[in-house]
Amino acid sequence: MTPAELADMDAIAQRNAISSHDLSSVEAVEAAIAGARAVNPALNCIVHERYERALDEAATADAAAPDQRGPLHGVPVVVKDLDGTFADEPYWAGSNYLKRLGYVATETSLLFRRLIDSGAIIIAKTNTPELGLVPSTEPVSVGPCRNPYDLTRSPAGSSGGSAAAVAAGVVAIGHAGDGGGSIRLPASNCGLVGLKPSRDLVPTFPDIDPWGGLVARLGVTRTVADTALLVDVLAGPDPLASPQVHTRFPAGSAQSPAASPPLRIAWTTAAPGGVVVEAAVRGVVEATASMLAEAGHQVEETTPPILTDEAFYGQVMGWFLDAFSVWVRRSVDGFEVLGGEPVTEADVEAHTWALCAMGADVPGPRFDAAIDGLMRAGRRIRSFWEDERYDLLLTPVCAEVPWALGGFRPQDDNPLAGVMRSAELVTYASPFNISGQPAISLPVAMVDGLPVGAQLVGRWGRDHQLLAVGAQLEERLAWQHRRPATHVARI
Repeated sequence: MTPAELADMDAIAQRNAISSHDLSSVEAVEAAIAGARAVNPALNCIVHERYERALDEAATADAAAPDQRGPLHGVPVVVKDLDGTFADEPYWAGSNYLKRLGYVATETSLLFRRLIDSGAIIIAKTNTPELGLVPSTEPVSVGPCRNPYDLTRSPAGSSGGSAAAVAAGVVAIGHAGDGGGSIRLPASNCGLVGLKPSRDLVPTFPDIDPWGGLVARLGVTRTVADTALLVDVLAGPDPLASPQVHTRFPAGSAQSPAASPPLRIAWTTAAPGGVVVEAAVRGVVEATASMLAEAGHQVEETTPPILTDEAFYGQVMGWFLDAFSVWVRRSVDGFEVLGGEPVTEADVEAHTWALCAMGADVPGPRFDAAIDGLMRAGRRIRSFWEDERYDLLLTPVCAEVPWALGGFRPQDDNPLAGVMRSAELVTYASPFNISGQPAISLPVAMVDGLPVGAQLVGRWGRDHQLLAVGAQLEERLAWQHRRPATHVARI
């Protein structure tokens, strides 16, 4: 099995080949490792290799009895070095502090445990910006990750390393997390499928409601069917969580998204706050709206208030900044718990240190008001679907095509320059972290050799509708066959 042959198979095909003994897990993992070694010098997508351990685990998987084989049995995957910890493996979260200390995690997150229990073989951990604070994977600690379609451009973030590895054909599935677009933007920039699931669908333990519940976790893939399989593997209640939170999901398997009945779909390219939407991005959304209409859906151009009401949008961003700075302060304090020594200004990036200082100045009542404001804003955002009776909303994923690396460096007089730049890129993504709704990036177009995704947003708990419509578009566009310039088949 060559890396190119493995890259021609999605995760479902790999699992089926392993189950039928046409392919061994050892062969699949060897091919994935060979592919990683071939492309990583150019991409810098992998920061922690666990190749020898992965091969040992693959040999054990090959010896397992049929009744011990899970839905991802023997399939190589990568996980992000954030949004979860893996016992006995390095955990740096993109930071120089944990890197300097050589920190090794002592606990395996519930999501990673479910991946392992499904039979997946984790071959490596992937690059991420420090604490996932900006949507471009350019950490000072290990250097920038590069987009396989153009090495001068960003794969986005914070799941950029996972997205680059999947797009380059190393593996079919990369774990990802999303607190303001960090699944969807990398999926868009790297030509992948990226679902931010409904809030509470995938448990986050040992993190309890990270970023006040705004963070959701799943992964990036090349096909809708693989994303649906990942939902089946990772979704479901945390048995030790509050039972009121985890009892409201639609029953039934997501692995084979059913053909979608006609749905009522709103679409927009409007943006608040002076955000300039590139003409190419508008064209991608308009073309996608036309395709959905041709598929039999009722498609109408209209915009929810979060993207048209400037006062509302500004108020929400104010609440978010207050809460965000406190969450960053808490995360840096958490570093000290892990490392056992103080975090200094030299240990973290300039914007992290500045946000940490801001968070220290937010009094408790103001933080509480910010959380209350965000929850009320989420209710207003969701009301667009209920009041107007729409099933889905179609928007850009991002106002820009994949951008050049290097645009997130702090300025001498403004350490938060990169954070302010981030706000422009997450305009269409972050509202639905606040509302908790499912949202998916679909790789519907190529513009001048670069992938550009479109976002579909659904009602809370209706993730299956996004998968079904995504499958319709995939059948028409066959995006799974695209190959970037930096790919295991080209090296």
